[in-house]
Amino acid sequence: MKLTRLKAFTITSLLSAILVVLVILLIATTGLREYIPGYPKAEYRQTLLLTALKVDSLENELYKRDQFFKSIQAVLSGEVPVDNLYIDTVSVQNVIEITEYDHDSLFQDKLLAEQTSLATPSGSSRRLNLSQIHFFAPVKGIVTNKFKSTPDHFGVDLVSEPNARISAVIDGTVIFSGWTIDAGYVIYIQHDAELVSVYKHNSVLLKNKGDRVKAGEAIAIIGNTGEHTTGPHLHFELW
Repeated sequence: MKLTRLKAFTITSLLSAILVVLVILLIATTGLREYIPGYPKAEYRQTLLLTALKVDSLENELYKRDQFFKSIQAVLSGEVPVDNLYIDTVSVQNVIEITEYDHDSLFQDKLLAEQTSLATPSGSSRRLNLSQIHFFAPVKGIVTNKFKSTPDHFGVDLVSEPNARISAVIDGTVIFSGWTIDAGYVIYIQHDAELVSVYKHNSVLLKNKGDRVKAGEAIAIIGNTGEHTTGPHLHFELW
């Protein structure tokens, strides 16, 4: 068969195209691509990916922290949104009466002895007498660390069985339910007579912000979350 110039050109072009494709595949599927000028090395790409993930995680934590601080600031300044608080339409009594839980009397005595005295702002018609409030134990267990003003340990630590439920100590409204870096999963509950209870280091949160809870109602599961945790336990505070 006679080889013409056209056939020779066609065969040469086809072979060249096949060779180019093979070279591209070889470079793309092997480490040779890292020798191409301007192509980032594998460790650089991995570093960039990890950095992007860390930045995204930090942004998320900062947002949660800002929301947490806003909620606490609103509570301390008395500016909690009306739709997040329970408004009692019944005439306010001078003394709060709550059904007594006899099996929790030991916890009540410990709590009242270790917490600082709390009083309502001057001029308020609602006066708080802690000795007449009966608290439901937040968890059935033992106290491993008591209230200490120095160092800053403004609460009590309680250890219980794994996956024990955490309960609201008295009726109230959840004003914060979320994650913090130091204390892990946390719930803050606003109660009548200017009381706020705090439950830290939980593994699971069962209530959301704005939920109304009753004394003894499950609000979380005991856990070991947050950078400042010392093991599975509940850190409980009352303000």
